[in-house]
Amino acid sequence: MIDSAWLLVAVPLVGAGILLLTGRRADAWGHWLGVLASAATFVLGAVYLVTMLGWDAADRVVDVHVGRWLDAGSLVVDVGLRVDPLSLTFVLLVSFVGTLIHLYSVAYMEHDADRRRFFAYLNLFVAAMMLLVLADSYLLLFVGWEGVGLASYLLIGFWNHVPANATAAKKAFIVNRVADVGMIVALMLMFSSFGSVDFVSVFAGAETTDMGRLTAIALMLLVAACGKSAQFPLQSWLGDAMAGPTPVSALIHAATMVTAGVYLVVRSGPVFTLAPDALLVTAIVGAVTLVFGAVVGCAKDDIKKTLAASTMSQIGYMMLAAGLGPIGYAFAIFHLLTHGFFKAGMFLGAGSVMHGMSDDVSMRRFGGLSAVMKVTWVTFGLGWLAILGIPPFSGFWSKDKIIETAFAADGGHGWQPWVFGLVALLGAGITAFYMSRLFFMTFHGKRRWVESDDGSGLPVRHPHESPALMTWPMIVLAVGSAGLGGLLMVGGAFASWLEPVTGHVEHHEPVLPVPVIMALTLLLVVGGAFLAWRQYAASPVPVEPPTGSVLTRAARVDLYQDAVNENLLMRPGQYLTRSLVYADKKTVDGGLMGAAGAVGIVGEAVKKIQNGFVRSYAAMMLAGFGVLVVVVLIVWN
Repeated sequence: MIDSAWLLVAVPLVGAGILLLTGRRADAWGHWLGVLASAATFVLGAVYLVTMLGWDAADRVVDVHVGRWLDAGSLVVDVGLRVDPLSLTFVLLVSFVGTLIHLYSVAYMEHDADRRRFFAYLNLFVAAMMLLVLADSYLLLFVGWEGVGLASYLLIGFWNHVPANATAAKKAFIVNRVADVGMIVALMLMFSSFGSVDFVSVFAGAETTDMGRLTAIALMLLVAACGKSAQFPLQSWLGDAMAGPTPVSALIHAATMVTAGVYLVVRSGPVFTLAPDALLVTAIVGAVTLVFGAVVGCAKDDIKKTLAASTMSQIGYMMLAAGLGPIGYAFAIFHLLTHGFFKAGMFLGAGSVMHGMSDDVSMRRFGGLSAVMKVTWVTFGLGWLAILGIPPFSGFWSKDKIIETAFAADGGHGWQPWVFGLVALLGAGITAFYMSRLFFMTFHGKRRWVESDDGSGLPVRHPHESPALMTWPMIVLAVGSAGLGGLLMVGGAFASWLEPVTGHVEHHEPVLPVPVIMALTLLLVVGGAFLAWRQYAASPVPVEPPTGSVLTRAARVDLYQDAVNENLLMRPGQYLTRSLVYADKKTVDGGLMGAAGAVGIVGEAVKKIQNGFVRSYAAMMLAGFGVLVVVVLIVWN
């Protein structure tokens, strides 16, 4: 049965191909074909899950040979898929959440003339992600990796008639290509070290390879992961990517693009575990991004950009957990799974709000929407409670496990448990503030819009609940936001499920008692939510943003990340390029052109001798003969 796993890639890929090749003839039914392809992928994944659950844990890693890809001397690469608990978890997350997003998009993109092409790109995105998570070698994984990058470029710039959208797509594409250099270097290091790039050979060879080479491979993989998962310092593309249609944002943030980096690190666990320095760098990157994203989220007024900053911060939690080593691998994936549900639900909720508010995205012009968009308010509210980590919602089970694990970093010794634990704790408090700010500014407080022009200068809006095709996917995701975490946590079920990949890890005692950590976390979360309620629900919210503090102004422009990138990377690169072009023109081209000019001058001078007079030619022959005689005499003597 598992031998047919290639269908997981083929079905959505064929769907995308049909939609792209049939063109306008598919306008009437293309969107339903897209939904069907994604749903069929989920059904296949569910069948494989049921099949695998009947096996012993030791048998739950299956490599499926599909065919020979490359046979070039010592480099032989097969096309193979690895079906195991980790890849199957991603298959189910991507296909289930992706199908709900497809369904939502049927209504959301109803009036778009290119809806068929939009669904083709969505199917392509799912197919690329399937290949990425099912590949049994880093080279095949890289094909899916690039496919995800291509699909995200096409979807972010879907409305490319707007210059800002086209620019955002190019920015995402270029930043990710910078990160891909890390992946390419890692592939070359693997091949030079192990003679192969498939998982079996690399993981076996890692145990006998020297530490320096292994650390270099792990750090290069981390560079790639930072780009794909929008981690510091390669996160600058994520906020601008909100230019794409909202279902795209949901798909990128919940199930596909940004999860790929976390998958890569956890999949490469055998390499990272043997390279402790790389693990430490991974944890530091995760911790920095966690706080960075949270601070940025506190100052954004654009509802989608606030959610984007939230994604960056939550992925930071996952990278922090992955950087803690085997003890954190399972919890990183656990949080990724629950986050997939509540973040997708909140993005679709944001799309529902925009649908009712004439595509307005500024929360400062919302307020009081809970009374007119009840389904959106309830479903979004469940996602909000989940991301805050309020018991017993999903985020509580996954995020608190990461905070607890952070306090047990490095076996509970040295500075790591205190630094990483306190950062994770601080992140929970800030998350509660900015997500509550978003929730209260949107759904509560005084209405900052009017239904007809009353001379107040407020925007005229007619908010209403979205159609059933949009609300039902939100309801299903909200149910997952509420109950999935607790369900998977029963008896440590999820950690046990991943053990064939992440290995069994004994419980590590944190430096603070677990009840104290939970109490501190809950205290900070409630405190953050209360501050947001007092400022953005109980008090008037100005429609025009106030000047704000220095930190607020910095957070509004992503802590000057674009300016830093421009001045540290782009400008020096431009100056270097211009210098090389100048040197090329003045030295290489200049030397060659100078020599050519000299030959031309000589030619012009010689040309004058060719005057057609016989006596001149006879005189030249006599002169030449004289020179020849002189030379011979000199040589002879």
